[in-house]
Amino acid sequence: MPVNGSAENPFALSPDDVARLEAIRAALLDPSPRRIGMLDQWGLADTYEVQAEVAEYREFPIAMADGTRIDAGLSMPRRLAPGQTCPAVVMPAPLNDLGRLAYFGTIPRWTLGGYAVLTYSQRGLARSEGEIQVAGPQDVADGVEILNWLTALEGVDADRIGCFGASYGAGTSLLLAAEDPRVKAVAGASAWGDLFTSLFENGTRHVRAFEALVALFHEERCSTEFRNVIAKIRDNVIDDEVKEFARLRSPMQHLKTYNERRLPILMTTYWHETIFSVPAVIDLFTQLQGPTSLLVQIGDHGNGELPGLFGAISKPTEMTYRWMDHHLGGSAGDGAKPHFGIRSEYMHNLLSDLSHRDWADYALPPQRFHLGAVPDGQQDAPMAQGQPQPGWTRSLQPAGQDTGIVVAPKLIQTGLKERAGLPHVYRTADIKRDVAAIWTTAPLEHPMRVQGDLEARLTVKPQTDNATFVAYLLDCNPRTGRAAIITHAPYTLTDQQATTVTFHLQPAHYVLGKGRQLQLVITGYDPFFADDSTIPAALEITSPQGNESYLDIPLAPLP
Repeated sequence: MPVNGSAENPFALSPDDVARLEAIRAALLDPSPRRIGMLDQWGLADTYEVQAEVAEYREFPIAMADGTRIDAGLSMPRRLAPGQTCPAVVMPAPLNDLGRLAYFGTIPRWTLGGYAVLTYSQRGLARSEGEIQVAGPQDVADGVEILNWLTALEGVDADRIGCFGASYGAGTSLLLAAEDPRVKAVAGASAWGDLFTSLFENGTRHVRAFEALVALFHEERCSTEFRNVIAKIRDNVIDDEVKEFARLRSPMQHLKTYNERRLPILMTTYWHETIFSVPAVIDLFTQLQGPTSLLVQIGDHGNGELPGLFGAISKPTEMTYRWMDHHLGGSAGDGAKPHFGIRSEYMHNLLSDLSHRDWADYALPPQRFHLGAVPDGQQDAPMAQGQPQPGWTRSLQPAGQDTGIVVAPKLIQTGLKERAGLPHVYRTADIKRDVAAIWTTAPLEHPMRVQGDLEARLTVKPQTDNATFVAYLLDCNPRTGRAAIITHAPYTLTDQQATTVTFHLQPAHYVLGKGRQLQLVITGYDPFFADDSTIPAALEITSPQGNESYLDIPLAPLP
């Protein structure tokens, strides 16, 4: 979820966006003609005039058992008859300096749908007191106390409570729902499934995303426990304390509870998500046994839901309104039935909208492409179906700061450009061949689609005790040498011996034109990840007999 900040902050909202949210807050608290009239510059005056007519909004702190005051706001329907009750939606804040203000654009839709709306900022965030716990047990306990306060209000139906959140609020919502059975439905935009996997993929620390999140939390407001974990991750001390910290904050640990209660869960993520692990979200989704829905969109963390949070139309928020209406009995949505199963866009068609029953129905069967040796007189090797290709070795020299390829030049912002149809362009001629190994397919004879899970097998020998490498799959136009990224994955080795590793790249849904080529690029450095090489060192990739190197791609012609 984007937030207010400097130009260097990848999550930053524009000054106009911040001004709009502040003006909405002022109009909610004082629905006078002057305050509401100030919203006219954004075309919102009529919306919040109706909001004021049908609901009363107020703000207050809710005191926790330890005396910590949590900043909250409540919109409550005005015209409930005696004894009448309404459903309620609880929205823990995303991670930003504005806290719960980020949801103000959604309040009129919930209100007109007959809901009570409670927004709050988790402890330590925005105007709430206390120390930041990162969706830990204390945050969950706070959520239970907030539900106690809410359900004690006259007119709130304690049997029709839902939780919705974006990013930090999504994780908090999922964890609170596991703890408190009064939550009957959950929707999480830009959700996470397993926090450890998000921080430490294939043994590799996601340092750029991690530091961006730490900057948003503001270390001075973090608990001692979290500050200790921050220091350990920075020092590459991934011990039991770090693992337990992440486990307690992972919805995946509550899978049994979700399934026993058959809790309705809606989650959204992105093909090029750089903050939370997409495979972990899919893993959680595929194991849930209650009503479920998964939306996967073009772009990066928070890109798709932002317009909806501001009160416009977006798939994540429209799906959430339908989801809550179906399970709680409100009418915030458009009256259509909610989507169950998988809903997806494909790269880079923002207007695409595909549906599948489940992941098994969604993912295409893998096609194996064997990695070959570099032909004489050439610098790149072939990648082709057919027979395995043993007996070759590729050497990568120590990688510097510029290899010619990165996962994403900018967190969040690169994905936002993808949603606008402007994916980052990689010029394959600029990729430095001394620090990168490249394998390329023949030009495609037909338009094709990559759809589902990708798996690579490589035999790798580092020259030091620890070594990191990154694999990228590109869509290359051979006529121009321009390429776009399809997917990627890092991997860190901790043994100097040659090791055969099999690992997944992030899942993908990508359409390739006729004549395009798939390119697998492997380098020893990407600033997005921690470089855990003991010293800058060379890396050998081989393909021994019986353990030949390959890439499995879920590839098929366009229907």
